[in-house]
Amino acid sequence: MVSRLFLCLTICFSIVFENNIIAQKAKITLEDIWSNGKFSAKGIDQIRSMNDGLHYTVAEREKGRTVSIKKHSYESGNPVADIFNVSQTAGVLQGFDSYEFNDDETALLLSTNTEGIYRYSSKSNNYIFNLETGRIFPLSEVDKQMYAHFSPKGNKIGYVINNDLYFKDLNSNHEIRITDTGKKNEIINGGSDWVYEEEFVLVRAFEWSPDGNFIAFLEFDESEVPQFSMPIYGGSLYPQNEEFKYPKVGENNSQVKLFVYNTVTGAKSRVKIDRPYEYIPRIGWTPDGKLYYMLMNRSQNELEVRLLDIENQSTKTILAEKSDTYIEIEKQSEFHFLKDGKTLITISESDGYFHIVKINTSLDAGTSGHKMQITKGNWEVDELYGVEESSGYIYFSSTEASPLERHLYRIKTDGTNKQKLTKLSGTHRITFSKGFKYFIDSYSDKNSPRKYMLCDAAGNEKRVLENNEALRKKLEETEISKAEFFSFKTSENIDLNGYMIKPVNFDPTKKYPVFMHVYGGPGSQMVKNEWGGADYIWFQHLAQNGYIVVSVDGRGTGARGKKFRDCTYGQLGKLETDDQIEAAKWLGKQPYVDKDRIGIFGWSYGGYMSSLCITRGADVFKAAIAVAPVTNWKFYDTIYTERYMGTKESNPTGYDGNAPINFADKLKGSYLLVHGTADDNVHWQNTAEFVNALVKNNKQFDLFLYPDRNHGIYGGNTRLHLYTMMTNFLLKNL
Repeated sequence: MVSRLFLCLTICFSIVFENNIIAQKAKITLEDIWSNGKFSAKGIDQIRSMNDGLHYTVAEREKGRTVSIKKHSYESGNPVADIFNVSQTAGVLQGFDSYEFNDDETALLLSTNTEGIYRYSSKSNNYIFNLETGRIFPLSEVDKQMYAHFSPKGNKIGYVINNDLYFKDLNSNHEIRITDTGKKNEIINGGSDWVYEEEFVLVRAFEWSPDGNFIAFLEFDESEVPQFSMPIYGGSLYPQNEEFKYPKVGENNSQVKLFVYNTVTGAKSRVKIDRPYEYIPRIGWTPDGKLYYMLMNRSQNELEVRLLDIENQSTKTILAEKSDTYIEIEKQSEFHFLKDGKTLITISESDGYFHIVKINTSLDAGTSGHKMQITKGNWEVDELYGVEESSGYIYFSSTEASPLERHLYRIKTDGTNKQKLTKLSGTHRITFSKGFKYFIDSYSDKNSPRKYMLCDAAGNEKRVLENNEALRKKLEETEISKAEFFSFKTSENIDLNGYMIKPVNFDPTKKYPVFMHVYGGPGSQMVKNEWGGADYIWFQHLAQNGYIVVSVDGRGTGARGKKFRDCTYGQLGKLETDDQIEAAKWLGKQPYVDKDRIGIFGWSYGGYMSSLCITRGADVFKAAIAVAPVTNWKFYDTIYTERYMGTKESNPTGYDGNAPINFADKLKGSYLLVHGTADDNVHWQNTAEFVNALVKNNKQFDLFLYPDRNHGIYGGNTRLHLYTMMTNFLLKNL
């Protein structure tokens, strides 16, 4: 018989042992996040649906290089065939960066030695691999190519070399140079200039006709655009200047022209446009071979989409919209033309929310019956995936369930039978098979990494392709405090959404410092029920060090309609800063918050916001970190700034009244200012000028520059160094 004393000792030891297990959960180090990849999530690399809609391909990596392409079955999820391996190239390729099939899947376009240029653009050495013969050959030997892209028929490839447009006929292996006027910092053919790439996300500025007989392309004449220079140090005795055209507010933009080239006859003609315009942000072709192009004025509050019949040169306006503020074209340029040649499915914000509309392109814009709204409600369509014409279903994601989430829906083209296809609370990013029989759902919530699920068109899960099980296990073994969503009402009676991460052993009777994370730019959203990646893990590290981490989306952010977003028009920074100050004051009233220890951090637009908060809100914030901030909108580009602010001449109060430079005298707390000297986006000129303003007002602050780093400030140990510096700054000053 066991004695009572032994039993008591056993139970007590067991309790202590169990508590020690809980207490011994691992701490997060900055090296875990930025050096050894301990918390990196797995993805599925370069998924491509195959023509049959029953299979997809995935790029496979070995020893850090992408070396093969495997064919998988949607039905089983299993690999069923090896499509390609670099071993088939007899040593020509050791690996590749990306791939693209031609139309009948008999050839591959393989990109190698890719060099990034700006945010989206790059140039590569491309190779064509014939899957039937096993032959491989370079696309061009003139120089590296940009934007290489198969024609719809798959027997031609278009590309840009040194600002000129080319195409190669794969049947004859003949390379044709379409233009010969290209010149750096003067003329670009078939590619876009810096500001179109950054703000319109237009990179490849040429499009093939459905029959492959025509290429429509844009010519950018940037000779009158002011030139910006950045010193690139690179260890050289004398720094080299990187020079590129960058139109700042009020300055000249590129003059843009639209051309059509006939690949059969070699004829090139300019498309005549009989009205004034500043921008041509989109071009493309309808299934029946008509060219469409979008025109916008400089203020970006007028949009017109035209159709050009190549045969008879007749032109028709199929969409015309105006706004009292601006038109956000990122969503309003998702065009899906039906096979009948008379119907366009797209997105419009004409009722105050982004919704799907059906346009009869055989009628002129403004004609009765021309436009029909398909989705309706005080919520927004986030992405239009396409139309499955045999069933009549349109597939899209929206915020109907919650502005914090994204779910997949489908609805008939007549507006009936709307169905929600995703069930799990969180954010669903969808990749459809051709024909819409299957989709891959990349799903996550705020506290869980991505899970890739294969589903049928009705939303039924068939299997899990990647669960990130190793990362989930690491998170279970690590001291993690789940993010919690909240909302509060401001003094102006406006509801704002936020999330909060508290320390693991949170004690409501104690008072904690608060570290706020902000972005705040027009249409952006930080407060979403979606995995936050490396920043989420960093915030957990800060929570382990006794901080409450908070993010609040103020006015001007997305997913809540045009009125909520557009209220910041003409006064960027004012209402957004007011709302962050209100959020800090609300937090300061919570019994567990030390109101005298509230700090804020932001990057890019967020750096602009944190700089305003530590100056305009100097009595509320004790510390701020600003990475790559705009400090005066006069230093930023035309398209973005004039869209939301107009010009400096037309809106001097909006510019001067919300520039951190003009509030330098108000700085009280600790301030860390960080910038990369090779930032092509938000030039470090912004920081240099703010430094001058702070020095003029005898304000002390911390400054760190990263030589030759761009807007992302990364490469090698850079991120580890940056986040170590920011963490140490907080530990010392907050």
